[in-house]
Amino acid sequence: MGQKIRFTKMHGAGNDYIYVDTLKYDIPHPNTTSIAWSNRHMGIGSDGLVLIGKPIVKDADYQMRIFNADGSEAMMCGNASRCIGKYLFEKGLTEKTELKLETLSGIKVLQLHICADTKHVDSVTVDMLEPKFDVQEQYQGTSPNLVPYHLPLVRSNDVQPTFVSMGNPHFVIFLDQSKIDDTKLPITDTDLTVIGKALEHNPAFPERCNIEFACLTGANHLRTRVWERGSGITMACGTGACATATAAIKNNIADRSKPIEIEMDGGTLSIEWKEDNHIYMTGPATFAFEGEAELP
Repeated sequence: MGQKIRFTKMHGAGNDYIYVDTLKYDIPHPNTTSIAWSNRHMGIGSDGLVLIGKPIVKDADYQMRIFNADGSEAMMCGNASRCIGKYLFEKGLTEKTELKLETLSGIKVLQLHICADTKHVDSVTVDMLEPKFDVQEQYQGTSPNLVPYHLPLVRSNDVQPTFVSMGNPHFVIFLDQSKIDDTKLPITDTDLTVIGKALEHNPAFPERCNIEFACLTGANHLRTRVWERGSGITMACGTGACATATAAIKNNIADRSKPIEIEMDGGTLSIEWKEDNHIYMTGPATFAFEGEAELP
């Protein structure tokens, strides 16, 4: 019998991860543990593993490390950061409503919005820092040449597939609004998988890439689907929502002066690109269940 670890399963807009407090439990091989536990048939089932621990940077309150379902380590996850804020507050590990979280893409400031009962977190706003558009180590391509033309793309020189780095790399592809059917994007799971996987591993992205397919469905409202680097199709992606909103503003199809709603398969996040040039993401965080699992 292997060592048993207490875990918590949480999700942010359907983007689900397994959370472990490493101040209590040691996870010596997080890569292989994430692969085993994330398996939805033979493990707990998740988009990956998140470790909550002691920060290395003195200005931070806690540290987040995140491992994708394929065992690769991610730089940042917006949905997971919101879940960590709820986890820390509701488990009594902090009384702060503003937390500094150390990640591989810098310190993220979490603003917890507390319910009237003062015991629960209703939602969390994360300062996702500044978006970047010219990151040579993450993107070395020419946007239009990467996208398969059988997709119903926006055929406008004014709206282009757009690279955005939110610390981690994203490539946002805009689909034709006229082809949308209710809330369903004109892209099948098969196309999302085939095209998403191909683009993730395209030589234009030396560190691989997260791929978003987005369609404007109303004023400052976009419907988005995600192929997440290292995890595949996910219900939501916090950094992906930020990248989608930023790309929409860059392409003049969204208004920067107002919040932008990004609707994904698992829920909706509100994104603001404020005057300090930082992106602010607000959304829910939800406990699913807790349990014990053996280390692989």
